Amino acid sequence: MLSLFPDLFAFQNFAPLILRLVLGFIFIIHGYPKLFKDNSDPGIFWAYLAGAVEFFGGIFLVLGLFTQLAAAALTLEILVSIVKMKFSKGFAGGHELDLTLLAMALALVLLGPGALSLDLPL
Repeated sequence: MLSLFPDLFAFQNFAPLILRLVLGFIFIIHGYPKLFKDNSDPGIFWAYLAGAVEFFGGIFLVLGLFTQLAAAALTLEILVSIVKMKFSKGFAGGHELDLTLLAMALALVLLGPGALSLDLPL
């Protein structure tokens, strides 16, 4: 494979680590309020479900435990969120972050946990 920096291939196992940590912290931060706030909306079940997937999926990503399963659950959750919440309101924009999170989660499904994960000994 042609590369401008072939010496960096020795560190390619750290790319999924960076994805895991950043994506995990983003989902922990966004899942926490959905899971731990007091709300009595009629659709609260779905908010708690989304919050649980985001919060605990983010924790699993940061730890590198069941990484591909957690990333697959987050991929499905963000895909449903994009379709239900964003595209149902039209293509007005504002989908960039959601699509980026979807791409990051899907990349982790395909790449695996990378370096410094609890999945490696399993």
